[in-house]
Amino acid sequence: MPPWYDVNAWNARFGNDSQTVHSLRRFRTRWLKQGRSFEEALAELSPEVASDLKAEIEPHPLQLAERHDSQVDGATKLIFRTDDGLLIESVLLRAGTGRTSLCISSQVGCAAACRFCATGQMGIARNLSTAQILDQVVQANQLLRDEDRRVRNIVFMGMGEPLHNPANVTTAITALSSPLLFDYSPQRLLVSTVGIPEEMVRLDDQFPQVNLALSLHSADQDERQELIPLAKSVPLSRLRETLLKLKLSAKRRIMIEYLMLAERTDRDSDAEKLIAFLKNIPAHINLIPYNSIDGADHLTGSTQASRERFGHRLKEAGFPVTIRYSLGADIAAACGQLIQRENREIARQLRTSHAAADS
Repeated sequence: MPPWYDVNAWNARFGNDSQTVHSLRRFRTRWLKQGRSFEEALAELSPEVASDLKAEIEPHPLQLAERHDSQVDGATKLIFRTDDGLLIESVLLRAGTGRTSLCISSQVGCAAACRFCATGQMGIARNLSTAQILDQVVQANQLLRDEDRRVRNIVFMGMGEPLHNPANVTTAITALSSPLLFDYSPQRLLVSTVGIPEEMVRLDDQFPQVNLALSLHSADQDERQELIPLAKSVPLSRLRETLLKLKLSAKRRIMIEYLMLAERTDRDSDAEKLIAFLKNIPAHINLIPYNSIDGADHLTGSTQASRERFGHRLKEAGFPVTIRYSLGADIAAACGQLIQRENREIARQLRTSHAAADS
């Protein structure tokens, strides 16, 4: 049985009959572009074809377990449960202009083990499948249909390191940007990474219009590898060489994610190191406030004044800068702790059962 996002395989499955191919396209438009339910979209098909699809396709490999709406801003956190009981999250961010962004996960847990990230403290359980990655978009659009909205921008910045799951992430990007499926412009997609050089170059070659973000957080090697243990294997010099290989321009800048930590990443000397690291690299710098997590009491976020001073220096050096504000801060902590606790226990149970099966 081909995956539902394999358009050619499904057309061939029904003999490439022109009428069926056309009705399948209407079905995908209703389901993937208009945010209608799978059952509603099946009405576009003949009873025979609809029956086959209903029997062979699992439309939702993720179960929506919880929904948390911020009382402060337009953020909604969606917690999904996989078929083996693990939890992942997606976040909807609604702008006042009507534009809506969706932050999606690519893994259960993460191997990068960033000290400032609740997911990093969880460890890695497994990759998400392509269907599980895409289902986050499908279900988000179905929820937004009641608000007369559709996801406009999709960012791979949820749980996991996307470039540790390259096969499924690239297949998902292909589906998201296909006119026959979701039909998102590649320029509306962004992939965030802590810095996996070979995969960054490969992704850039395959999708030259998809945007890239680098979770840099410090331009000092010692400090960066303290915050991101994975950085020990990828020195800043190699990261810079990688950025210089990418097809960047004033219209397609690398997004630099930079966490503002008091007396660790927000000093004048830190700004100068960042400016030097990004010399001759088209970059847009996001200065991110720190949201505290359990187990990272040694980290303290910078003050607003420090963030603004830091940003001013970067602008003086010629870089576009955005000083970010936390969206959904009132729902973030509780959800992160819930997922971390449950996934650790379920992952432990899975490891135990696998070990028992192997013995």
